[in-house]
Amino acid sequence: QVQFVESGGGLVQPGGSLRLSCAASGSTFSRSAMRWYRQAPGKQREYVAHISSDGGSTDYASSIKGRFTISRDNAKRTVYLQMNSLKPEDTAVYYCYSLFHNYWGQGTQVTVSS
Repeated sequence: QVQFVESGGGLVQPGGSLRLSCAASGSTFSRSAMRWYRQAPGKQREYVAHISSDGGSTDYASSIKGRFTISRDNAKRTVYLQMNSLKPEDTAVYYCYSLFHNYWGQGTQVTVSS
């Protein structure tokens, strides 16, 4: 059974950067397109970014396009979300999601505040 463990969240000042990681157990990671979602307090979970199983195709929500970059390393069974120029409205719990496994990570908190 696959599991996903996220890390890299924390407190950062506006304009700062963070890199989130989502590490998978099991050997089927490379079969799965992966996504990042986020959920702010009192709001619905929203889509952030998508990457195909081979990393050749990506997609982004308009709210973060140009600031965030999704990538993956199938040898390390890890998907990343590089977040630059962070804004207070990026504050949320960030989740990775595997389309192949229909499985969510546990989430990692990102707080952008001065």
